[in-house]
Amino acid sequence: MPLTEPAEREPLHRRDITMHGYRRADGLFDIEGHLVDTKSYPFANLDRGTIAPGEALHGMWLRLTVDEDLVITACEAATDFSPYAICPMAAPNFAALAGVRIGPGFTRAVKEKVGGSLGCTHLREMLAQMATVAFQTIYPVRRKREMDDPAAADAARARMVGTCLAYAPDSPIVTERWGKAEPG
Repeated sequence: MPLTEPAEREPLHRRDITMHGYRRADGLFDIEGHLVDTKSYPFANLDRGTIAPGEALHGMWLRLTVDEDLVITACEAATDFSPYAICPMAAPNFAALAGVRIGPGFTRAVKEKVGGSLGCTHLREMLAQMATVAFQTIYPVRRKREMDDPAAADAARARMVGTCLAYAPDSPIVTERWGKAEPG
């Protein structure tokens, strides 16, 4: 375990999230996420009665279909388990994300399309991580485009530099990948 030894403790809540990226036969990409929340103790629920230890409180699916430019062409959501009977009614609203591009302004666009009472907090929270999975899934395609097209390489540099420690402007990784920045 990479963290320090924890204090004595009792498990209460578990959230499992799995995400996968796929290349489709039609050239698009599917990014799928699945979220499951469970508790280690039984508790009363307004709509479902008693939820047993290990029984899913939340069980939700999300699929983004995106193109090479990270534009969402379709979004599908489904709720298998939720604390309230009304919760699955939010799932169809996520189709409104079609046409949104994953990139700068993505979080704002998600909030506009499925924010507040239009959507579901848990599905919305998954979208930020799914955006990263989409980027990682499509990276080899975009990297090849970069290698073949100097303009694409310049766009990648502009998009990536300054986003994290590894891509700091003075990072050896940036220098190795794109060369030293010319003084502006």
